[in-house]
Amino acid sequence: MLVAEYEEKKRDRDNTLTERVPPLKLSGLSVQELQDLCKDLHHKIDIIDEARYDLDIKAGKNEKEIQTLIQKVNEMKGMQKRPNLKRVKKSADAVLDALTESSKLMKADFKANLKTVKKEEEKKEEVTDWRKNVEAMSGMEGRKKLFDVGQ
Repeated sequence: MLVAEYEEKKRDRDNTLTERVPPLKLSGLSVQELQDLCKDLHHKIDIIDEARYDLDIKAGKNEKEIQTLIQKVNEMKGMQKRPNLKRVKKSADAVLDALTESSKLMKADFKANLKTVKKEEEKKEEVTDWRKNVEAMSGMEGRKKLFDVGQ
């Protein structure tokens, strides 16, 4: 299959060359005519080389311009980085004003219905000599103190 495909491509190439380029008839030409033919071919080759050179220069300029534009775009992206946001403590009223952008539209006092809660300090037991504690709690007086402390 590969060989058949190769042969088909070769035939297609030969057919396109015969259509586009007529075969050269070099037999029967004098030396002067052959020299004129060679000069004509060299002249055409020079024209094509100049065109290719010009296109290469244009392509190089365009590539440099593309690179500079890409660099400028990257610089512009770097300039537009967002700054880090800072935490700001605001009251509930200030936040509501900022959200509604007007203090006239809605004024709510969020703190009015809140109850104040006092933090109770935990009672810390003092570390004392256990022998004194046992003597103080012995008898009816000691049991009465334990009952009073528990309530």
